[in-house]
Amino acid sequence: MPSNTSSIPFLEINDPFPSPETAMKSDSGLNGLLAAGGDLSVDRLLEAYGQGIFPWFNKNQPVLWWSPDPRMVLSVDSFKLHRSLRKSIASFLARPDHVIKFDSAFDQVIRHCAHAKRVDQNGTWIQDEMITAYLDLHDLGFSHSVETWVNDRLVGGLYCVSIGHCVFGESMFSLQSNASKIALAALVAYAKAHGIHWIDCQQNTKHLASMGALEMTRCEFLNQVAKDRIKPALDWQYRSIYWSEIMPNRSLD
Repeated sequence: MPSNTSSIPFLEINDPFPSPETAMKSDSGLNGLLAAGGDLSVDRLLEAYGQGIFPWFNKNQPVLWWSPDPRMVLSVDSFKLHRSLRKSIASFLARPDHVIKFDSAFDQVIRHCAHAKRVDQNGTWIQDEMITAYLDLHDLGFSHSVETWVNDRLVGGLYCVSIGHCVFGESMFSLQSNASKIALAALVAYAKAHGIHWIDCQQNTKHLASMGALEMTRCEFLNQVAKDRIKPALDWQYRSIYWSEIMPNRSLD
């Protein structure tokens, strides 16, 4: 996370975002850093995501806004359901005390994500200020959680932002093996069932690449966002029948 933001615009509360094309280039070491400042109000966050921009900053920094080029995106048709994960999902679905839920514990999910240990990362960027902001988005139906439960215990999950047919992945956590991967698979199954073609993953990681995510240019990504953000909002209700979209003959409904 950068410590020097002097070369980017500083936003006052009502300032619009600069064009994503003005973001810092990959050779700067700060690929996609667009602006600093502003706030994390619902209106500001919806403005940001609607333009392919997201906040990411450390404690004691101003809010930093990003639009990297290239962008890591998971096409749901390219999702890699590896044999081991397929077996884990089949085993999970076979147990009545193993349950997938949507939006039943958003607060718990985002707080678990905040405390999850990451490779090469000290501390967390999901601070109290961020948690409050995304809880506000959740209350208005723009952020959602996908959860894996075992014996009424939350063991894994993820949260995302959704505007129209755009789904922007934010963070995942797992308290037992494959719990977050099963949540991601559930999100992919849900997306396919609703005609959602992609899930934003923001930045390239080996883990995301192993699941089928690929890089696309920022221009291509922003064109996708512009088309899909104006489509009707999704009905974020989980149905086990969605599994048939990625695992034929595994539906429980």
